[in-house]
Amino acid sequence: MLSMRRALLSLIALFALLSGSPALAEVKLSFHSFNGSVIVGRYPHAFIVLEGTLDESGKVVNENYGFTAKSVSTKILSGPVEHDVMIEEAKYISGTNRHFTIPISDKQYHRIVAEMRAWRDAPGKYYDLDNRNCIHFVGRMAEIVGLKVDYPQKMLRRPKKWLNHITALNPQLAARQVK
Repeated sequence: MLSMRRALLSLIALFALLSGSPALAEVKLSFHSFNGSVIVGRYPHAFIVLEGTLDESGKVVNENYGFTAKSVSTKILSGPVEHDVMIEEAKYISGTNRHFTIPISDKQYHRIVAEMRAWRDAPGKYYDLDNRNCIHFVGRMAEIVGLKVDYPQKMLRRPKKWLNHITALNPQLAARQVK
């Protein structure tokens, strides 16, 4: 009877230890690109995916964000147009290129969400193909988590190539280039 009680107390203690452990609660930030396809009717695109659990509250996170033009037209070629933050369906995400994934803190998660809202809620026309597009949005999110980022002109319309470039700029990621 005594050994059974000890075993039960040990299990309770182990459960209490594990349920309060920050290692169990973690949000991961993934960086994705989409190659684009005339058949699908979508242009190349970069976006982020946030998945996991917040340590502070236990809230489950399953979110994704990508900056885009509110509507696609030839106006995009001549300057800023109305913008939006697009949320992708899960079935779409599975067909994209995941370049790398990193764990982030709750504080970084909240900073990313606040930054997304600032981009989404900015008044006026802020999507600009060469100066403020999905790559710039994803780059800002990468900066928030401490990654090195730059924007070579020849890559501003090539999300996969640009994210491969960011991978190379950040060898600490130990990530492979996406082919």
